[in-house]
Amino acid sequence: MSAAPEAAALADDAGRELAMRIFDGVAALSPDREGVSRPAFSDKETEILEHLAALAVDEGLSIGWDAGSNLWIALPEDADAPGASVVGSHVDSVPMGGNFDGLAGVAAGLVCLIRARRAGRRFARPVQVLAMRGEESAWFGPCYNASKALTGVLSAAEIDSPHKGDGRPMGAHMTDIGIDMDRVRAGEPLLPEGRMRDYLELHIEQGPLLIEKGLSVAAVSAIRGNFRHRAVRCIGEAGHSGAVPRAYRHDPVLAMADLLSRLDESWLAILQQGGDLVLTAGMVNTDPERSAMSRIADEVTFSLDVRSQDTEVLDNMRTLLRDEIAEVERARGVRFELGDEVAVAPGAMAADRVSALQDAMSGLGLDPFVMPSGGGHDAAIFAQSGIPSAMLFVRNRNGSHNPNEAMEIDDFLVAVAVIDAYLSKGAP
Repeated sequence: MSAAPEAAALADDAGRELAMRIFDGVAALSPDREGVSRPAFSDKETEILEHLAALAVDEGLSIGWDAGSNLWIALPEDADAPGASVVGSHVDSVPMGGNFDGLAGVAAGLVCLIRARRAGRRFARPVQVLAMRGEESAWFGPCYNASKALTGVLSAAEIDSPHKGDGRPMGAHMTDIGIDMDRVRAGEPLLPEGRMRDYLELHIEQGPLLIEKGLSVAAVSAIRGNFRHRAVRCIGEAGHSGAVPRAYRHDPVLAMADLLSRLDESWLAILQQGGDLVLTAGMVNTDPERSAMSRIADEVTFSLDVRSQDTEVLDNMRTLLRDEIAEVERARGVRFELGDEVAVAPGAMAADRVSALQDAMSGLGLDPFVMPSGGGHDAAIFAQSGIPSAMLFVRNRNGSHNPNEAMEIDDFLVAVAVIDAYLSKGAP
């Protein structure tokens, strides 16, 4: 992947050296068999934060830690300033993931601060960088855990979620690193009132749109909310593949396919009407011990992930899902069990902040492109808490949550230039 023409104009050798110093230093501390692993609420995550803190201090910046053991970095004169514009993201990763997911957002803010410090320059308003923990769901199940704790909305069920490895609850791991879980369990926001004026998060794009359009960056209009069912069961009746006629079958695999086909038709209709929706069944399984090529399965399990920027679309899809299930059950003689639902509300980015990012892009000679985010991010949690929030995507080949993430450093520096321009003018 070659950098877009504008990237060369906005990147420079000093910027490349600084960016690679950050990315390479963190990667060297968190290697796995493939890619990197930085578990949420772990000693490794703490080591990464302490490494970034040391790098910031070496550059003459001030650091601090909040009650959630998240790292804050600022110019010395802005360290205690209330009402700061906060640039942030997370430093944890999925197992054997890529080095840029999450970390790029922290690095972008850090590069902006270091450049300002080296030049003796101030921003229009106080700026602070927030490096958070525990965003990824891969370790405990819940996601956005640090931002939820900061805003006082981390639930008891989420706190008690078991670790995928040792089985201990997330709250125990949080206690291990010094977080006051009495405050978290009480729903007390760990973020001091008035500290954050607004929030800006850079993230690698997790899809192919910027690659296909040949653009380095995009502003994000909204973060899709979702509802998910991790293990939907469709229960039918086993039988011999050659001996049971169609009229007498209760085939859960075909019933599942029927349901997904119906949902897919509705997805297309919603898109044709200008709505926003994505739908995925990423896990499909029959029991390997009982399944055979010559056997009609008695049960199939599958996951269902439904996402949209529009709460009404999500609510309508919930209703549609149950209506279609009832139809398929009658037609196929099977039974569906949805199991528990996990849901996250959509997070609309602040329109004036999105416009300010577009202005910053235009001022740098970039196409002020705007797009939704299909993946979830901490910015949605801050937005839902009433903090004006914005996001910037930087193009990246090969998606995310895998060791093959391929963000070009020059594209990253384009995004840094946009953030710097946004902060220098001052958010609305």
